Amino acid sequence: MAVSISHLGYRKLSRVIFGWQAADRTSLLALFILMEVASHWLWCLVVWWRQDVYAPYVNMTLLYPLWIGVTLMGAYSFWMVSRLSPIRKDNDALHQWQAILVTLYSTYIAVVIVVMGHSSLVAGVSLVGGAMLAMMLVQRRYVWRAFLGHAAVILAVTLLPYFGVTLPNLRQMSISSFPLGTYSYLTYSEMTAIENAVSAAALQKGALSWDSLSQLRYSSAFFWRTTHIYMALPKAIFIIYIFRALLSILDESKKETLQHANQDELTQLNSRRYGLTQMKQALKSVDNQQDFSVILLDLDWFKDINDNYGHDVGDLVLAEVAQTLRQFFTDEAIVSRYGGEEFLIVLPDTKHDSAMLIAEQLRRSIAEQVITADDDITFRVTASLGLYTLTHGARSCIKQAHATLVQKEAESEINQSQKVKLRPNKRGARKILTAQLPQDICQRLISTADKALYEAKGRGRNQVVSANEMLAEEKNSVEALYNN
Repeated sequence: MAVSISHLGYRKLSRVIFGWQAADRTSLLALFILMEVASHWLWCLVVWWRQDVYAPYVNMTLLYPLWIGVTLMGAYSFWMVSRLSPIRKDNDALHQWQAILVTLYSTYIAVVIVVMGHSSLVAGVSLVGGAMLAMMLVQRRYVWRAFLGHAAVILAVTLLPYFGVTLPNLRQMSISSFPLGTYSYLTYSEMTAIENAVSAAALQKGALSWDSLSQLRYSSAFFWRTTHIYMALPKAIFIIYIFRALLSILDESKKETLQHANQDELTQLNSRRYGLTQMKQALKSVDNQQDFSVILLDLDWFKDINDNYGHDVGDLVLAEVAQTLRQFFTDEAIVSRYGGEEFLIVLPDTKHDSAMLIAEQLRRSIAEQVITADDDITFRVTASLGLYTLTHGARSCIKQAHATLVQKEAESEINQSQKVKLRPNKRGARKILTAQLPQDICQRLISTADKALYEAKGRGRNQVVSANEMLAEEKNSVEALYNN
């Protein structure tokens, strides 16, 4: 067979949606249908085999054509999953075969619901669960149309008896509590007479006593309710199992996707985007009395390493340095690969002197590290670091300058609105500018640290340069940081 039961393993099944071809998924749907039809065929066999017990509850005359229809549907489903399956041989007409399969199954399950007596359990599982399962495997537009048709059939089955239309029904003891051919409710004696008449017709005996009739009614109700549970519960459990498997792989895929998005594949550090996001969040949560330090690290002569030893060795160097960074910093630090051979290190709640000490120790640690490549090639690398510490006082000045800028922009917008006779939107302008503030500060902090990094390169590399010391030589350094 094209699809074997072994493919129903938890992890394999959960990857069907993502890994299998359309023909394989269609064949798998046919296999699911075959399993359900087989359970229906088994029910018919049991009823036929024990007809001496179940004949009072089942219309045996209608059972045989139903059994033939179940057999034909089972044969068709088996053909669709066999090696002779047209699904796998005729890929050009695959969508047509999907439409045929969905249409036949929808018609089949609608007939089963009608002749076995309308059951909300069977109908609900088939309508909702079956449609959701099929949408995962075949063209959704076919399933959607079948869903609407199935819903219309269920509605018709529910309403037609009220219009005097008699539907074929396997249930031998189908006693209705609504008026039969009249608009008035039946009295107790009338209902008793009808029950006695139906019981006599069913058993071909005289009128039964009330206790015997009640026992027969309870037996019939128990049989058909058990039948409905047999038809619906295994299918419901199986569908829930499928969706559980699917949700598990979706969770794994989401976790893997987030990991790839947030983590640099080579260095296993935070990616640039995720590092900036973490930096922005850290800047928002820092207390008013805490300093905020940023280090930008760049490996010296890295291009020469790639040119002399190859890019594989260059990747090895990046991985080794990243390992050093992971071991050097605690979880409070935010370490990310900023790009190429550059690394961004964010140290929340770290004063300038402490950050300088950390940066110098990191520089020495990298310089002392021996890189061993293939062919017993060993060498050392050095790094240049630019550091900037945003003190809490400077951050307060920036916020104040930003507030002044917001006010000016809002006033300008109000004046402009008054000129064109529009309603001023001062509050909206304030919200927009305030939302841009944290990201704006992050980019300017990195830019300031980057200037110190290039200064370190210009001074001969393998050293740490403080942007704070560079800015101290300039006037209005805080205003320059935000306004330049």
